[in-house]
Amino acid sequence: MSRGVGTRKIALVHDWLTGMRGGEKVLEAVCERYPQAELFALVHIKGSVSPAIERLRPRTSFIQRLPMVRHAYRAYLPLFPTAIEQFDLDRFDLVVSMSHCCAKSIVRPGRARHLCYCLTPMRYAWDQFDAYFGPERMGRVSSAMMRQVMARMARWDRDTAGRADRYVAISHYVAGRIRRYYNRDATVVYPPVDTTYFTPPAAASLSPVSASPASPVRYALVVSALVPYKQVDLAIEACRLARVPLTIAGDGPERARLERVAGAVPGSVTFLGRQSDAEIRELYRGAAVTLLPGEEDFGIVPVEAQACGTPVVALGRGGAVETVVPGTTGILVDDGSAPAFADAIARATQTSFDSAAIRAHAERFSRERFVHEISDLIEGELRHGAEPLL
Repeated sequence: MSRGVGTRKIALVHDWLTGMRGGEKVLEAVCERYPQAELFALVHIKGSVSPAIERLRPRTSFIQRLPMVRHAYRAYLPLFPTAIEQFDLDRFDLVVSMSHCCAKSIVRPGRARHLCYCLTPMRYAWDQFDAYFGPERMGRVSSAMMRQVMARMARWDRDTAGRADRYVAISHYVAGRIRRYYNRDATVVYPPVDTTYFTPPAAASLSPVSASPASPVRYALVVSALVPYKQVDLAIEACRLARVPLTIAGDGPERARLERVAGAVPGSVTFLGRQSDAEIRELYRGAAVTLLPGEEDFGIVPVEAQACGTPVVALGRGGAVETVVPGTTGILVDDGSAPAFADAIARATQTSFDSAAIRAHAERFSRERFVHEISDLIEGELRHGAEPLL
């Protein structure tokens, strides 16, 4: 006789826990829903994630004990396959991996089920090598060496795709990448966006968002990690052409270079660095438009901005196609060039958008909806695993 679903043991596996980004917000919601689960990660920087995650006391790999891991854990990337395969998961009935690198490649016991919530197949091993490890970033010799490492990682990533019984993707765009790289189908469950926190200001919630030619133009906003594939330099140039001030919230290895790029137009670009959620909410509320110049797998920032009633100008590729409604919640730009973005920014700041309609659209991506949908899938896998063998 099989055990009931409620008594079965769940393991949660995440790549690494070093801050509260989109993947960690997914994990947080799952941890709150399943507080008796056990959590595994390659690396955990204590205090870097939310209390709901910290309460599970994440178990880490041998990489946690290597030198300078707190600031340079990505330098150990070639060791990640070995590390993820060494987790002992024999006592669990279900493994739920949340993977953007290698968590999907855990070795599970034969009787357990494995559901992978795939944030994306490994970007730098498949289609974004140059953005992370190109010659202009590492030098020609180091880049050539890393290309060999990433080619091995891509083969390993493909060869271990069968370790998950079921894939769940964060968008139809990612589902397509899973099909292309892993030859697997995936159910789509959009990640959680805290639409109860990100809200319009009370006075503006029923009024249009616009900046007519006769009124002062408010700033355009970028909320982003400052890394190459985010294309923040495109936003800087587009705002220069559109003559719209740009505010950038976020930090990262590209900040010094981007500040030099922005220095050509003194006073038009403001770098704020990392901001709290409360500060970001106020930035969304005060912006004329939020920009997404890079191709994202889903893109939580545009949905947070829309939850605040603010329109979005985004590159018309990737997840933005699924989260931005052209003409209603913003503008999608087909041509990823600075002049095309500048034209879209100018049109957006001169268009009257209904902030209530923008907000209503964002509510489709709420946290409550995510918890309901992912719980149905997890409990379905538990029931599947509880079925007696015939």
